Amino acid sequence: MKTHSYILGVSIILTSLFSCNDSNGKADGYGNFEATEITISAENNGKLLQFDVHEGDLLQKEQFIGYIDTIPLALKREQLNVSKSVINSRSRGVLSQINVLNSKLKNGNTNKNRIENLIKDNAATQKQLDDIQGEIDVVKSQIRSVEIQNAPVVNELKSIDVQLKQIDYQIQKSKIINPVTGTVLTQYAEPNEISAFGKPLYKIADLSTMQLRVYVSETQLAALKIGQEVTVKIDNAATMKSYKGVIKWIASEAEFTPKIIQTKEERVALVYAIKIDVTNDGGLKIGMPAEMWIKNSNNN
Repeated sequence: MKTHSYILGVSIILTSLFSCNDSNGKADGYGNFEATEITISAENNGKLLQFDVHEGDLLQKEQFIGYIDTIPLALKREQLNVSKSVINSRSRGVLSQINVLNSKLKNGNTNKNRIENLIKDNAATQKQLDDIQGEIDVVKSQIRSVEIQNAPVVNELKSIDVQLKQIDYQIQKSKIINPVTGTVLTQYAEPNEISAFGKPLYKIADLSTMQLRVYVSETQLAALKIGQEVTVKIDNAATMKSYKGVIKWIASEAEFTPKIIQTKEERVALVYAIKIDVTNDGGLKIGMPAEMWIKNSNNN
């Protein structure tokens, strides 16, 4: 009888201790780790002459990792420069004609002013003034005609300049520059392969900070706010490993519980998604399950 009473007393004490530590022994939320994954694609067509990327590599932002063959673009640029030289020579010929005609026009205006002054002194006739005005009008007409002839040449030069800028842009885009700091998750291409615009080359993600997406009920929202610290736990051998997390996002609208929640009762409930930033010590992986504990308890 005494033994039975002793066991009963110990059981009550242990139950009280666990009850004080956590009311139900369950985490406040369950989810999986995510990371922002970026797929880097080719921005030009051609052969991958250099491509220094392997899965697991840590790449820095703006790091040069390879380039696509630019020889065809360089040859096209050279061809455009030759065409531009030919058109420039034609344009210079037309401009020379315009310069000659402008000189005639200047002389004509000078003679016109001189004759107008002579008429005031009765030393010239109106016919002389009319003749010189006629010559001026002819020269002006010739200038307009040459300018019209030169317009297509000018437009050709402008078109070539635009094409040269496009070639330079394409050559620049033939360089493969890593846009963000992160770890290469998947490699899609190999050196010497033929690439095409938009073809995926590799996938990268910043794994230094992982995001845990968990779903909580409406009743739990009152205890959560952006910037709040929570405890995140993952399985670690026979115990649980804890991390400090910070809530960075809370959904503004409810949604049906996703399929990762197993029980039928929970699946039909409406929940809110939240994202928690967790500093990665190298042990956190994309897709890894984890628990969220709102209160920083010492449970493991």
